[in-house]
Amino acid sequence: MQQQTFQQKTALIIGGSSGMGKATAQLLLSYGARVIIASKSQESVTAAVKELSAFGAVEGKTVHLANASNVEAFINELDTLGPIHYLVNAAGFFAPKPFLDSTPDDYDAFLDINRGFFFITQAVARKMKAIGGGAIVNIGSYWATRAVKATPTATYSMAKAGLQAFTQQVGMELAADHIRVNAIAPGVVETGVLDELAGSPEDAKEVYKTLHAMHPLGRNGRAEEIAATIAFLLSDDAAWITGAVWDVDGGMGAGRN
Repeated sequence: MQQQTFQQKTALIIGGSSGMGKATAQLLLSYGARVIIASKSQESVTAAVKELSAFGAVEGKTVHLANASNVEAFINELDTLGPIHYLVNAAGFFAPKPFLDSTPDDYDAFLDINRGFFFITQAVARKMKAIGGGAIVNIGSYWATRAVKATPTATYSMAKAGLQAFTQQVGMELAADHIRVNAIAPGVVETGVLDELAGSPEDAKEVYKTLHAMHPLGRNGRAEEIAATIAFLLSDDAAWITGAVWDVDGGMGAGRN
């Protein structure tokens, strides 16, 4: 991959303080990019910036995607950040719940994230258009288009399917402005996303062990593997790819064990 692609360029990573977003931030920093990470928790942003600063020039911002006024304030702040060449929409969470038990609050918790993504992406795309182009990657999900009975995720799947459809539509609309928009659809990736759901990081590790066998390749994914795919899609090596949703799922897109 053309690592020089990222040198002296700026990447904004929404959800960059943990998991796949943080791994992507670390990789892009190692390639010479300036990285701005954003998350809703000031504590997590501060900790991530401290850790990531060992790899390069990183800044931290806070934004609560489900809070419309907070998103608007963040968008206004974008004007102070200079040119943005890359955007990664990586924020999210996973909370299986049966459809018949789901509440309006459950629905809003997932779909409001997409609203935040929508308008932040719009603002960043305008900045990209002004500098002649850019690249955007959204993190979707295997569960956006496929169902797993053991993990009922109607609200989550609806949100991720919408994000992937958004990727294709916006990829088409922004192509003439030299802005590429792609997405990845991960399978099970071992991050901290299950810690609270399982009860503790130790309990989450036990849950993850039970999920290896779902994947034809025999194991769950790692955050750095997702980061490598995101970096490729952002890079000049992917210059002829837009509006695509890539399965990065250990083979589950072909079929589950």
